[in-house]
Amino acid sequence: MKYFTLITTLFFITLNQKTDKLTGRYNYLTEDNSSYIQKDKITFNDSVFVFDNKYLPKGRISYGNIILLDHFINTDLIISISKDQIKKDTILFYMHDKQSSASNYLDEVVGKGKLIRIK
Repeated sequence: MKYFTLITTLFFITLNQKTDKLTGRYNYLTEDNSSYIQKDKITFNDSVFVFDNKYLPKGRISYGNIILLDHFINTDLIISISKDQIKKDTILFYMHDKQSSASNYLDEVVGKGKLIRIK
């Protein structure tokens, strides 16, 4: 009987744990001289994102303490998003260069921008 109770408890715990993921379509804007310029549209689906521009490759999304978008425009650019931003319609993000001279490339910001949800 105690194994049955343990199994049902673990089952309900796993049902209640919901991970927030990026989904939907967003406009992608970058900051340039204190103004935002719209670049393209992005579609997020679970752990993959795709630009509307067919010539840009698909990218991967890593969920952790911060959300990382890998292969953003090119293989050396990575985007970081704070976990608290994921529920918002306007998501602020920071760009990092993997070829940075810093010991941890996430410590050096090379640009920033916004993702605005398309409803």
